[in-house]
Amino acid sequence: MSHQFTEQEINSQREKVFNENPSLELVAPCKLGEGILRLSNEEKAKYIEKYIQKNVPICFFIPASGSGSRMFEFLYAFLEEPNDENRSKVERFLNSISDFAFFKQLPKDKQRAIKEQTIEFEEIVSYILNQDGLGYGHLPKGLIPFHSNDPFILNPFQEQLLQGAQLENDKFSFHFTIQSAFEKEIRSGIEHIEGLSGTNYNVDFTEQSIKTNSIAFDETKNVCYSEKNELISRPAGHGALLSHLNEIEDEIVFIKNIDNLQHYKNSDLAIQTWKLLGGLLLDFKSEAKEIFESPSVEGLQKLNERFQVFSESQLKDIKTDDCIKALLNRPARVCGMVKNEGQPGGGPFWVNDNGVVTKQIVEKAQISMKGDQYRLMVQSTHFNPVMIAASSISLDGQKFDLMDYKDDSKYFIVRKKHHGKAIRFLELPGLWNGSMSNWNTLFLEIPSETFSPVKTVLDLLEDAHKA
Repeated sequence: MSHQFTEQEINSQREKVFNENPSLELVAPCKLGEGILRLSNEEKAKYIEKYIQKNVPICFFIPASGSGSRMFEFLYAFLEEPNDENRSKVERFLNSISDFAFFKQLPKDKQRAIKEQTIEFEEIVSYILNQDGLGYGHLPKGLIPFHSNDPFILNPFQEQLLQGAQLENDKFSFHFTIQSAFEKEIRSGIEHIEGLSGTNYNVDFTEQSIKTNSIAFDETKNVCYSEKNELISRPAGHGALLSHLNEIEDEIVFIKNIDNLQHYKNSDLAIQTWKLLGGLLLDFKSEAKEIFESPSVEGLQKLNERFQVFSESQLKDIKTDDCIKALLNRPARVCGMVKNEGQPGGGPFWVNDNGVVTKQIVEKAQISMKGDQYRLMVQSTHFNPVMIAASSISLDGQKFDLMDYKDDSKYFIVRKKHHGKAIRFLELPGLWNGSMSNWNTLFLEIPSETFSPVKTVLDLLEDAHKA
């Protein structure tokens, strides 16, 4: 089933997709003391205690529709066209296969054949990936077992619940965005964990609407059609999830990726970090509320010295009570930042937008690869792991409409292949990029150990994923 696009929608998207990719003007990377906070142990303890004492409603917002097949791309690549790069990955995979949690889900005869090396590589891979076996090549990543906590084998949906339940909060819930075709299987796994833990979890699901899809165009600017003469469209990125986030009314929303997990026995630091992010957000909002209720320029400046939220250009014309209130009373977020160790993805920057400098999480695709802009990008010291404590509740207790605080001009142009043919389409402003462009943002340095994503199955061999 496809969405029926109007002629106006088609022409509007065509015009954008054949222009240059919108780029940002970087002013400087955010660094420690210059937009990124580093807290003492005493400050960390204070904020964690504030989180615990406040005990406000918390919702985990977790995009979870991504395909698990990407975890095994090197296996597909080796079968199709072997080379030294994918061969070394395959060797590591085979030599360590009994260390993966899913090894225990293989039939006993296959486990024995693998250990005795009496089974062909192709047969192993076929059973793991294809639907007449484990079918991992057809499942979302969240349904692929990551860890074994004897005697249990756990997938990310289950482990997200177990981690969330450790946050010393009795008002927590979970919102996953999923592919609806797998909802029954996801619910079954959750019910299994509920039975084992004796806990009933408050969980709901939504699916990204096809109405937010983007139109695919070929290089001659024509709309692409399938063999059935149906217009081809593509999901418009995680920015399309802003409307889902907008429906959540809890005081704090923890935003994280489904694959950023540690083994249950190694998760204490991440759990403490979530409490820290939540406590810092509560403290910022409490301080901001005091100034909102009794506005003063001096109070605003002291707030900014402490939390490093605003640039000088944002503050220089703030003179009246109404201006102070307007600046403070916005959706707010505290974004954890880990030290940049070469990971692909976004980072924290000061950005110039029509003469006003603001703090933004910027993706590489948004940055010009030429001259000063490229040099500023490579000077970035920190990286966005998507560990965000967010609040869409105003300082006077009302729910913000998050659609009022996004920047629609910060879209992405994507170029891909469809059946060997080059296509282009738009992605909406990223959920934590342009979709949160006009939020009040705090960046906080957090331990690198809290960032252990599983992009490839081989990542599960790293220390964070071992018992």
